[in-house]
Amino acid sequence: MNYILFGAQARNHLLPFTFIRPLADIRVGVLTMREKWEKYLQAKTSTLTEPYLADQYPMVREADNVLINSSVVPDAQLLDEIGQLAPNQTLISGDILIAHRVKADDIGNMEQELLEAVDPLHTQAKINKLFHLWDIILLNERQIVDDYHLLTSERESQPVPEHARVIGSENVFIEEGARVGMAMINASDGPVYIARGAHVMDGAMIQGPAGIGEGAVVRMGARIYSGSSIGPFSKVGGEMQSSVIFGYSNKAHEGFLGHSVIGEWCNIGADTNTSNLKINYDEIRLWDYAEESFMNTGLTFCGTFMGDHSKCGINTMFNTGTVIGVSAQVFGAGFMRNFIPSFSWGSVSGFTTLDFDKAVDAARRMYQRRDKEFTPSEERILRNVFEHTMGYRKLV
Repeated sequence: MNYILFGAQARNHLLPFTFIRPLADIRVGVLTMREKWEKYLQAKTSTLTEPYLADQYPMVREADNVLINSSVVPDAQLLDEIGQLAPNQTLISGDILIAHRVKADDIGNMEQELLEAVDPLHTQAKINKLFHLWDIILLNERQIVDDYHLLTSERESQPVPEHARVIGSENVFIEEGARVGMAMINASDGPVYIARGAHVMDGAMIQGPAGIGEGAVVRMGARIYSGSSIGPFSKVGGEMQSSVIFGYSNKAHEGFLGHSVIGEWCNIGADTNTSNLKINYDEIRLWDYAEESFMNTGLTFCGTFMGDHSKCGINTMFNTGTVIGVSAQVFGAGFMRNFIPSFSWGSVSGFTTLDFDKAVDAARRMYQRRDKEFTPSEERILRNVFEHTMGYRKLV
């Protein structure tokens, strides 16, 4: 069986993170949505996505395919029900299309048509689903726990070093090649997963549930509170709470990151702080690209959502409920506005458009620092985002 992930219905609501990746590659918990599905399916997947992303994320067609909604969190019940699908049968939950078994010639962007398919199978599972940006935060702590069990089942952790101080060591899993210094880890209220090649330095404090990705560095004296996911090859210092860093990003110094999501290849300057609570405790509104307006999240804790390749200078202050696009460069004193479009350059005194070639040059240099190549395909994706988001830059 061939498995293809899609997510068109929620895609625009999850911008800016879906500007340069399919929804399937959003990280929630320790793993991305794709990695979760592939663990359950025990198979590789490809993606039905936007045409401009197709070169980077090509779709594989075979004679017999199952399309799966990558915004839905997998579980054993869903896996069993997907396995029961007959050809041309659809698995649904209310108005949510979960999966559809289809021949290669019938694959297309046809969610609404499939919802009206004859003889749908109605799931018995309780659905957890990404739809809005803030769902990443709402689902993250539970997903850390679920991913921990998915990754560590019937496996044995490397021993906790004697020089580390750990409470609840039975809930700490250290992959081979990870290093843990004289750190303090409290896993009594939730597990802590430390991936291979990660380095938890001396004096770091981690409270579970928490996930530390492959090759990530938790720097000396960092305070990592529960509900935090640090993606692969990221560097984190200072204070982090209930937040997700997708990967290859740096928050290496002091400063507070709370109830926030940071994309890949971002850099957060020293002493940058994100507000995640209004002083009057009002519910927080957040920019939604699909609605092209601010929407009420229903949350009192909601921080900053920073798209890939964006950067901020030292001592930056982000307002409660801020959305920053792709390849923005932000600096200067004072609270920033709470919607900053892609390829914006500036501060509270005003923004201009960041030169595209300079943005690409910065991306290429950051890749080189991690011994990676910034490919022509990735440049074409950034170019598409640059052109697509021109209208938003006129708003600020």
